[in-house]
Amino acid sequence: MRNALVVGGSGFIGQHLVHLLLSRGYRVTVYDRAPRRHHVNAEDVFQYVQGELGNQALLREHLAGIDVVYHLACTTIPKTSNEEPAFDVESNVVPSIGLLTECVQAGVGRVVFVSSGGTVYGIPKDLPVREDHLTMPICSYGITKLMIEHYLALFRHLYGLRYSIIRPSNPYGEGQNYYGQQGAVTVFLGRIAMGQPIEIWGDGSVVRDYFYVGDLAQACLQAAETEIPDLVANVGSGQGLSLRELLTVIRESIGIEFAVHYSEARPFDVPYLVLDIDRARRLLSWEPQVPMTDGIQRTWEWVCRHVHAEDSQP
Repeated sequence: MRNALVVGGSGFIGQHLVHLLLSRGYRVTVYDRAPRRHHVNAEDVFQYVQGELGNQALLREHLAGIDVVYHLACTTIPKTSNEEPAFDVESNVVPSIGLLTECVQAGVGRVVFVSSGGTVYGIPKDLPVREDHLTMPICSYGITKLMIEHYLALFRHLYGLRYSIIRPSNPYGEGQNYYGQQGAVTVFLGRIAMGQPIEIWGDGSVVRDYFYVGDLAQACLQAAETEIPDLVANVGSGQGLSLRELLTVIRESIGIEFAVHYSEARPFDVPYLVLDIDRARRLLSWEPQVPMTDGIQRTWEWVCRHVHAEDSQP
């Protein structure tokens, strides 16, 4: 049985990854600053530790015997990261270096880092965007993700630490914050479920590729099991949709009409970004499996259950 430590394992992506790991026979330790959100009864294969990413002493206690560390933790989002770049570095980059240091000391076999395919490249020069594309982020969030990537490469060079970097496009699905400021699919569905208009920044022409979070979790799993010592791979749908096209897909998937409000475009939004996922196909034998209509329906059902549960509370 392999042992995995999932840093940020109570978050949106982390919850899906943890359940996938448990289903594949891993013994899992979740390390997260948030209270426990998992409902796992098999305590012999699941442990929860509440702590800050920067608490190296606590991390050290729980890294012994760990085969793979998944680093999913992040304190910022693209929209807010430019407001306090120093905080972004202090709360993400510096603690990540501490985590990598502890991984080396503990003899961890591999670190899998979930970076950002949506921000590290900046404004694309070529489409779809390959992993060797110029990296020129236009938000602090992307810069800090890229800095952590470079520190992974440095620790590989200095200490032989094996790593995999996953650069996802735009995941969506159950467990994502539908009140949040990122995650267009889930946020849009949340507003529809609450009877509120969808808010679009700009004219709706911004293009992204969206894919189901379960497919991202599968990519993370396969990235941990590869023999490649320093993998960097994009993952996504490989297909671009404008926000206007996304609204059409949502209407067709849930069969409900809704209002849309348009606001001024945001300066940090890259106009067009679609990732080339050929490397993940070739090196990880990975392919997105969940069609978008199916993923939207699953997410819609989950959102509706939670919105209705909130409405029924006194």
